[in-house]
Amino acid sequence: MLSSPLFLRAVPLIFTFLWSSGWIVAGYSAQYADALTFLALRFATAGVLLAALSLAVGAPWPQTPRAWVDCAISGVLLHAIYLCGVWWAVRHGLPAGISGLIAGLQPILTALLAPALVGERISLVRWAGIAFGFVGIALVLEPKLVGVDPSALWGIVIPVVVNIVGMVAVTFGSFFQKARIVSGDLRTVTTIQYAAAFAFTLPLAFALEPMRIEWNLTMALVLAWSVLALSLGGIGLYLLLLRRGEVSRIATFLYLVPALVAVEAWILFGETLTPIQIAGMALTIVGVALASRK
Repeated sequence: MLSSPLFLRAVPLIFTFLWSSGWIVAGYSAQYADALTFLALRFATAGVLLAALSLAVGAPWPQTPRAWVDCAISGVLLHAIYLCGVWWAVRHGLPAGISGLIAGLQPILTALLAPALVGERISLVRWAGIAFGFVGIALVLEPKLVGVDPSALWGIVIPVVVNIVGMVAVTFGSFFQKARIVSGDLRTVTTIQYAAAFAFTLPLAFALEPMRIEWNLTMALVLAWSVLALSLGGIGLYLLLLRRGEVSRIATFLYLVPALVAVEAWILFGETLTPIQIAGMALTIVGVALASRK
């Protein structure tokens, strides 16, 4: 099934939908838990579940210490620094619109670095798609950007820097994953990644937060979705895409995330969906289609 053409064609769309739900999860979890504390719990739970699955099915583990270290480094970059940077920044005052635009820089940074780091060639058509995609997400996020007071931006310099660090970390983590972890069972690889992400995040949560978690049905459901759909499903598909495709092409699918978040917020929270946003979604789809074509 994993190698069937139909499944491989559907993977980018499934991945994009799951990835976009992370913004919704972040909004719900902030009501009941501190950001870094929640992420540490999420990494730990996902790691334990994956370890149990790997042992149950006899999945092979990396054979050399260097392979274990590579898995740990990619885990810290892809999961810990990226998610901690984004969640901490939003939790400390960074408007969601600005955070979304910073996330939208990842495909551009990936395309700039791909020729030097992994030898990928970026055609003019793909560059046009990347440009269209970025303009599209700017239009999608326009209502949130309009409400930002420019005079207040100086007060969120640190959250902006932290968010940028997270974006840069996931970009380099994707290149590292593509270059260094070219084989091995993704179940055991991801288990090691989450163990490293947990080890990185827990001390930060202890140092920076009161480590608040309020347990109720909503919190349990949010954690379940975060672990099963995002940490296992979404990340698993992302690693599969990295192993089978070009880093720059895969990164462009992240342009679809703000558009999906806008639709999900419209459905779940009753937020408005303006004509400008709809036009931005259409432009984003065109950009992704151009940038991801073979």
